[in-house]
Amino acid sequence: QVQLVESGGGLVQAGGSLRLSCAASGRTFSIYATGWFRQVPGKEREFVARISRSAGRTYYADSVKGRFTISRDNGKNTVYLQMNSLKPEDTAVYYCAADPSGYGSRPEVKNYDYWGQGTLVTVSS
Repeated sequence: QVQLVESGGGLVQAGGSLRLSCAASGRTFSIYATGWFRQVPGKEREFVARISRSAGRTYYADSVKGRFTISRDNGKNTVYLQMNSLKPEDTAVYYCAADPSGYGSRPEVKNYDYWGQGTLVTVSS
C-alpha cells in the first residue's frame, strides 16, 4: 500500500494560479502512473490529468487543457498539478491517485488503487 497526501489548496480569484502537491510514501513511487481528480458535492469524481511512470506521457481532461499542467519528481516522491487561469467552475476537492498497472489515458476512477485525502480549491468570481 502507498500513502498519498495532497497539499497546496486554498482560495484564489478567477484568473489566478495555484500549485498542488501530492507526496507519496510506503512504496516506490516511480512504479505508479499518477492521476489528479476533483469532486464537487453531489457529483461524481472527475478525471483531471494523468502522468506516466517516467513522466514521458501526460493526459488531460478537455476542461483543463491549456490551463493545467501535471508533472512529477520521482526523486522527491511527489506529483504536482500547476493550475493557471483558474475559473469558478474549477472549485472542488482535488485528489491525487496512483495506478500500478495502467495504460493509455486511464480516465476512470476504478483504475486507481490508492488515493489521498484531498485538498480544497476555491476559486472566487
